[in-house]
Amino acid sequence: MLPANGKSMPRILRTQASKQDYNDIYSYIAADSPKHAANLLRKLDARLQVLSENNLMGRRRPELAEDLRSYPEGNYVIFYQPFEDGIILIRVLHSARDITADYFNESDTP
Repeated sequence: MLPANGKSMPRILRTQASKQDYNDIYSYIAADSPKHAANLLRKLDARLQVLSENNLMGRRRPELAEDLRSYPEGNYVIFYQPFEDGIILIRVLHSARDITADYFNESDTP
């Protein structure tokens, strides 16, 4: 069923690397506080929804990968690629990391 505006809901596709990032983030933070870990993942999910609805709002990152965009969320940076009706979540990395093109493997598909 389509929403009232007649458009389909934006989609969020996730690469294996992004799924692993989520697991790693949760595990690291949950070691001290499962509640804080769950809250952070909820915040990330809420930001992903906004990005899927406005998929060009992130900063272009051609130095890292083709068609890549990034958007900060707290201490993390969401890396994604826009497509017609949503986004492909590529990675979610801590902003303190030295983020290079090596983090982005083009063969990792959702």
